[in-house]
Amino acid sequence: MALSVVHTRASLGIDTPAIQVEVHLSPGLPAFHIVGLPEASVREARDRVRSALINSGFEFPARRITVNLAPADLPKEGGRFDLAIAIGIVAAAGQIKADWLEDVELTGELALSGELRPIRGALPFAHACYKDGRTLILPLQNAEEAALIGGLKLYAATRLLEVFQHLNGQQTLPLFTAEKPPEPSPEQPDLKDVTGQQTAKRALEIAAAGGHHILFAGPPGTGKTMLASRLAGILPPMSEEESLQTASLHSIAGHGLEPQHWRCRPFRHPHHTASAIALVGGGSPPKPGEVSLAHNGVLFLDELPEFDRRVLDVLREPLESGSVSISRAAHQALFPAAFQLVAAMNPSPTGSIDDGRSTCEQILKYLNRLSGPFLDRIDLQVEVPRQSITHHSDAAQPSESSNTVRKRVLLARDRQLQRQQKTNAQLAGSEVDKHCPLDNEDRLFLQQACEKLGLSMRSYHRILKVARTIADLDKQTRVDRNALAEALQYRAFDRLLSQFARPL
Repeated sequence: MALSVVHTRASLGIDTPAIQVEVHLSPGLPAFHIVGLPEASVREARDRVRSALINSGFEFPARRITVNLAPADLPKEGGRFDLAIAIGIVAAAGQIKADWLEDVELTGELALSGELRPIRGALPFAHACYKDGRTLILPLQNAEEAALIGGLKLYAATRLLEVFQHLNGQQTLPLFTAEKPPEPSPEQPDLKDVTGQQTAKRALEIAAAGGHHILFAGPPGTGKTMLASRLAGILPPMSEEESLQTASLHSIAGHGLEPQHWRCRPFRHPHHTASAIALVGGGSPPKPGEVSLAHNGVLFLDELPEFDRRVLDVLREPLESGSVSISRAAHQALFPAAFQLVAAMNPSPTGSIDDGRSTCEQILKYLNRLSGPFLDRIDLQVEVPRQSITHHSDAAQPSESSNTVRKRVLLARDRQLQRQQKTNAQLAGSEVDKHCPLDNEDRLFLQQACEKLGLSMRSYHRILKVARTIADLDKQTRVDRNALAEALQYRAFDRLLSQFARPL
C-alpha cells in the first residue's frame, strides 16, 4: 500500500499542535484531494505542490492522491504544509523510506519553481519540535529565528530538491548553527535625559519595581512621553523563557526578529486611532494585538482620552488577567498579555486647566471620557507639572541614569520574589492582606482617605500594593504611614476629577 506519514505543525494562537500529513496513492483516475478541514490557502497547495514537484525534476504520480491532515477537526490555514505534502507524495511513491521520516518535522511554503518560502510562527514551531525531540527542516529564511531554541537539531534548505536529497541520504544538508544571541542592546533612552520632574521619576521607579500600571497627567511639553519611553530601560532583564514567549508572539504576527534585540523588553506605542481589534487582537484566524505584542514589556497609550472609550474598556480584562481570549466562529485562541500600561494625557481639552480656555463643564466632560472601571486598574496617577524655563536652565543637579535606578528596582523585585514569588502588582486580595498588614491607626487613615477621594475597594487594594512597593524600595519590612501617604499622593486623576465635579 502506497502510504506515507510526515510530521508537521499547525498554528493555533501561540500554540503549534502536531499535525500528521498522511498521503495515500491509490489506483484510479488521476486526482488530488486534501482533507482534514483545510482552508482555501491549504486547498490551493494542490497546484503549488504539483508544479514544485515537476519543476524539481520529479514525475508527478498519475494516480489518485489523497492527503489527510490529522487531526481532522482542527482547522488548517496557510502554506506551511506545502513541503510536508510534497515530501509525503514522494515518500508514498517509494522514493523515500518511511522510517527516515519518523523523527523529522517539515514546514515551508513552496514556490512553483520548487523554492522554499518562509512561514509565520517559526519560533513557536521550533520550540514545540524541540520539546518533542524531533529534527526540524525548514526554509533558510526562518533558520536564524528557529535557532534561538538552544539544543534544537535544525536543517535549513532553499529548495524542495535539497530536502529530498537530504532525507534520501544523497547530499546531507549542513547542520544549521547560529551565533549565540547577543545580550540586550544597551541603546535605550536613558532616564538621565529627563530634567527635573523628580516626583514623576520616583513614581516611574515605583512602577518598575512593583510592576504597576501608571498614568501621567500634565500639560503638553512637560516630559510625559520622555518618561514613558524610559520605563523599559529600568525594568529587570527578561529571562530566556520570557524572551521566547515575547519573540513567539512577534513571530506569529509576522514581525521579523532581530537577534540583538530579542532579549529586550518590547515597547509598543499604538496611535490613538487604533481599533479594539488592533489593541487586543482578532481576525480570522485570530492574530495577536498590541497588548500581546507588549507581553513582558510596556504598552504606551499617549493622549489617553483621545482613544475611543469602548476601545479602552476592552483593555480591562487583559489588565486584570494578563491574557486575551479571542473567539471566532471557527477559531479560538488564547494570547498572553502580561504588559505594563503607561498612559499619558492632558488635564483638559485645551492642554492645561489654568489657561482659561476651558470651562469646568468642558474639562469634566473631557475627563469623563475615561471610565471609572478602567481607571481603577491603574495603580499610579501622577501629575507632571509644567516647569519654568529658568528652572530647567539652572538645574545643576544631574539626573540619575537608568542603570542606577535599575539596580534599586532589581533589589526591590528580589525582595518581592523572596517573600511572595510574584510582584506586588500581581497580589490577589487575600495576599494583599497577608503581605501588607496595617495597624489600626494606619488602616483608619487609609480608609478615611479613600472615602474622601471616593475610591473603590479595588483602588484601596491597589494603594496598598503601591505602598508595599515603596516599602520594598526603602528596605522596610512593613508598610508604614509614610509609605501609605506617598502611595495616596499618586492619585492625581482622582483629585483632579473631584475638583471639577464639585461645581456641577
